[in-house]
Amino acid sequence: MDKLLNIGRYLFPLSFLMYVGLHLGKPEVGAAFVPDYLPFPLFWNYFTMVCIVLFIVSALLGKYDKLAYSLMALYVILMALLVHLPRSMGHELDSVMMMTDAVAREKELELVNVFRNIMVTGALLGFARYVAKDNRVIG
Repeated sequence: MDKLLNIGRYLFPLSFLMYVGLHLGKPEVGAAFVPDYLPFPLFWNYFTMVCIVLFIVSALLGKYDKLAYSLMALYVILMALLVHLPRSMGHELDSVMMMTDAVAREKELELVNVFRNIMVTGALLGFARYVAKDNRVIG
């Protein structure tokens, strides 16, 4: 049973490859989540993608993995608070171009993103505490 459970150590970080694919395959989608007050949304899209790749590599190799899990948790919770939460309240949604039903649906989906990010942050912090082995930077 332990061998089966050990798959989670690899499966969880590998699941972030979906975000790498999104950032690379549809950069305009990732750039759309960059808040209006930050310039160069495509830069932030690709920068985020590189950071996610570095997280995956670090977690899989077990080098600086505690730092990687902690920084990824910080990124995910900041995304929830600075991007998804304001969008769930209607900020930065182009309500003039969208019909009322579409805006309401978009706000609802953003609220789901807030809850998902909170759950993922908890998992990342749990991995940092109980799975990560490299304590060089964060003891």
